[in-house]
Amino acid sequence: MSHDAMMTDAHGGSARQGLNGVVTDWSADKQAFAVPWGKAMMWIFLLSDTFIFSCFLTSYMNVRMSTTAKWPNPSEVFSLDVGGHPVPLLLIAIMTMVLITSSGTMAMAVNYGYRRNRKHTALLMLATALLGVCFVSMQAFEWTKLIVHEGVRPWGNPMGAAQFGSSFFMITGFHGLHVSAGVIYLLTVANRVRTGFYDRKGSYETVEVAGLYWHFVDLVWVFIFAFFYLW
Repeated sequence: MSHDAMMTDAHGGSARQGLNGVVTDWSADKQAFAVPWGKAMMWIFLLSDTFIFSCFLTSYMNVRMSTTAKWPNPSEVFSLDVGGHPVPLLLIAIMTMVLITSSGTMAMAVNYGYRRNRKHTALLMLATALLGVCFVSMQAFEWTKLIVHEGVRPWGNPMGAAQFGSSFFMITGFHGLHVSAGVIYLLTVANRVRTGFYDRKGSYETVEVAGLYWHFVDLVWVFIFAFFYLW
């Protein structure tokens, strides 16, 4: 074959030029970046989820700024009585700390997964899932307080703007659904770690993929906390 029809690629192999070269490359199993399919698909899913949460928060901000009715004060709505005195955002602060702590335990689980330490990886993933359960439980308590004691509904709100209820239940409910799904996901992966499934597979990549999902859920909560509870 002539020199004009061939060239040397970056890996030292020969690559075809012209239309035949394009056909050869597209029909071959080529990889520009060595990214596992599981991780790539998780990134695509998280990107699509980012768009959804962005739409929710943008819509909330638009409603918040355009409504003419009085918007309830989050410090008063989400306060807890401690010793007969209301403490603003106490439950929300605890929920935030729980979720941030779970992000730390998940990062440690991924680290031990890299080391193929099955025991520590499984225990840390279990701890992360338990923290997630605590978060969802506190969120259920928060919903119960608003619905039963405060009378807030998705279609109405006795404390002011009716859009408060719909925005709150939509955004926090969608996030809580993600946390609940993440808990189930973590428990499933932790059980596989415990039984040695990934040792036999030869890779703990799924632990890292689960960590990506959980960190995303934690990051979204930071934005919800800032825009909904502090604004």
